[in-house]
Amino acid sequence: MIIFGILLVIVLGLVIWFIGAYNSLVSKKKRVENAWSQIDVQLKRRHDLIPNLVNAVKGYMNFERQTLEAVINARSKAVAGGSIDDRIKAEGELSGALSRLLAVFERYPELKSNQQVSQLMEELTSTENRITYARQFYNDTTMKYNTSIEVFPTNAVARIFGFKPFPFFEAAATEKETPKVDLSF
Repeated sequence: MIIFGILLVIVLGLVIWFIGAYNSLVSKKKRVENAWSQIDVQLKRRHDLIPNLVNAVKGYMNFERQTLEAVINARSKAVAGGSIDDRIKAEGELSGALSRLLAVFERYPELKSNQQVSQLMEELTSTENRITYARQFYNDTTMKYNTSIEVFPTNAVARIFGFKPFPFFEAAATEKETPKVDLSF
């Protein structure tokens, strides 16, 4: 009788732990999905701003058509969707194209003085800052979740229920490049 009671307590303890581990993994997975949704909201805002910005600067930048086309093409890829991995890659390309556009913008004083362009650039900069924060939050929650599905003993629960790791949102190669500064006059 005592052995049966001890076994029952052990089995009951394992069942309670198992349920707790499963619920913890589900909760962390939902946090990652929510973090991705927050990025998605900011990316949608950026995607909506880009056509307005491109239209506002088109007339000024006839010689920079290649840069504008790169932004438009990158935006199209980013809006197309796909898996999280595909979206991360497309958004990296869009970030690179936008950084080139911002560099070109600096070369045109008449663009800087245009109220509409300045306002759009300010909104885009603000949105980029929000995206950066949302990416950091996503990466933090992804790290916690991915760690939980890899460490023992919760990795056994994760394996049983098919929990898969989420990809990290990493800076695009163009964002990692050292900026070139020319101070010659």
